[in-house]
Amino acid sequence: TEAPKAEAPKTEAPKAEGAAISAKAVKELRDQSGAGMMDCKKALAECGGDVEEAVVWLRKKGMASADKKASRIAAEGAIGAYIHGGSRLGVIVEVNCETDFV
Repeated sequence: TEAPKAEAPKTEAPKAEGAAISAKAVKELRDQSGAGMMDCKKALAECGGDVEEAVVWLRKKGMASADKKASRIAAEGAIGAYIHGGSRLGVIVEVNCETDFV
């Protein structure tokens, strides 16, 4: 009889695990980018813990989400006007929103 062949272990691209990413690295990335904690943690995991590469990754992700939001119509809103005493200064402000909760 033939001995069963041992399967070769599958090798995948190494990804940084959640535990391998330090809170200090997440805080540093948050300070640099202003992104949320979970976004920073995900970016560091995708980039193997490299903070500079994670900043670039977050920028690309932010541009993609900005493009997605740019196509939405902001049809609801409010207009406000203010005229300062003496009529030397006046301001008109328009605020638009995607929903009607303005």
